[in-house]
Amino acid sequence: MASQDIQTIRLTTGKELKVHTYLFINNEFVPGHGPLIETINPATEEVICAVHSADEQDVDAAVKSADKCFNETWRKVAPAERALLINKLADLMERDKDELAALDALDNGKAFTVARDCDITDSIACYRYFAGWADKIHGKTIDTTFDKWCYTRHEPLGVVGAVIPWNYPIMMGAWKFAPALAAGNCIVMKTSEITPLSAYKFADLVKEAGFPAGVVNIITGYGHTAGAALANHKLVGKMAFTGSTLTGRKIMESSSHSNLKKLQLELGGKSAQIVCADADLENAAIQAHGGIFNNHGQSCNAGSRILVDEKVHDKFLELFLKHTKDIVVGDPFAEDTFQGPQINKAQFDKIMNYIEIGQKEGATLYYGGKRHGDKGYYIQPTIFTDCKNDMRISREEIFGPVVVIIKFKTVEEALEIANDSDYGLAGGVYTTNLDTAIKVSNELKAGTVWVNCFDVFDQSTPFGGYKQSGFGKELGKYALQEYTQVKVVKILRTQL
Repeated sequence: MASQDIQTIRLTTGKELKVHTYLFINNEFVPGHGPLIETINPATEEVICAVHSADEQDVDAAVKSADKCFNETWRKVAPAERALLINKLADLMERDKDELAALDALDNGKAFTVARDCDITDSIACYRYFAGWADKIHGKTIDTTFDKWCYTRHEPLGVVGAVIPWNYPIMMGAWKFAPALAAGNCIVMKTSEITPLSAYKFADLVKEAGFPAGVVNIITGYGHTAGAALANHKLVGKMAFTGSTLTGRKIMESSSHSNLKKLQLELGGKSAQIVCADADLENAAIQAHGGIFNNHGQSCNAGSRILVDEKVHDKFLELFLKHTKDIVVGDPFAEDTFQGPQINKAQFDKIMNYIEIGQKEGATLYYGGKRHGDKGYYIQPTIFTDCKNDMRISREEIFGPVVVIIKFKTVEEALEIANDSDYGLAGGVYTTNLDTAIKVSNELKAGTVWVNCFDVFDQSTPFGGYKQSGFGKELGKYALQEYTQVKVVKILRTQL
């Protein structure tokens, strides 16, 4: 490993971390041929370090490394052995949990305690869950005619390309790495150029765990160069992407123009949370609060539209405001911080622009709406009331700590408002009436519906969207279908 690959970073806590700045290809850290990319600490607006980026030749090298490993080595590794390697990787992540969380807090701006206790902990559980599936992926025997045997095989796709966003650097990787590896694929993942550091620490653990060279390759680069090269590569059998709907469309075009590779797209959202008159309002306020303000509002499934029955609107708003005022905005490494900075200046400016748009559209800026502090990309938690569903702040994904509250008279009206969206990633309903819970759950056009809770995930339950929120499922047994292909074998018994 070249010594210039490693850089030492000092945290605000005084602790020092060593980080990789090279690409990880074929189990080695190698220089990239693209431009150096500076990664910025969003809490201080200062440069952390500069990392190498991949260009087309680096992507080609990574894909060919994965393809060679798959054909010569990985596809011949027994499923139980794959499971052991994945579990070893999870054990190493457990050992280095604090370091992984610190890198995400530094690079992304999320609270260290949230990164450690939620993101990293859930990611470790994800690897362990799919390790358990590795030797349980199998087909069926099918009775056809007496003179034939027929069975199916669920085979890996080969090389999987993955592109992940900046909002959950380790966890979004886990959602793709874990099922891909369990199913027997090799993978090339492009991290966001904004948050590459924890992924390279993860790469170190992949090598330490003993994965064969080429099974896991991690690169950093821009979407229009490295991402496009990966999506267009003819040796890539599948693209798994989490990000914007616009980029998802471009990846679909790349698939059609290259080799019709399999696609799995988890895209944007504008999820609605419906608060009914019979709801436990204290619980609804707590859950809806987390549904929008978790991760600084930077979640694709964020419940950024709260629809409230007009009969309980004022009481709900009072409770919701109380919890919003309790949010601690500040240094990601402070123990009591819930909300750190937004990811970068571009996102900060975008969110502030939407706040201005909302006021111009006639919504009431009920709380927040300003910059927090004088350094770092911090924005106050923001509540808009008197909103209409045709306002831009009600229809477009803001991806920040901004919520719109809309009144409704009947559950039918609430459903009409909730479904009047280009997106369909998630939704929620708060009610003590079982009939209402089932009615809303059945009629919401969304891939996930939470009842009396929101933003609750588990490794065993699938996640994915309707409409322009994409297609395909992450997590659970359903995810394995995204990383395998079914082969049918028919044998004429009379010839054997």
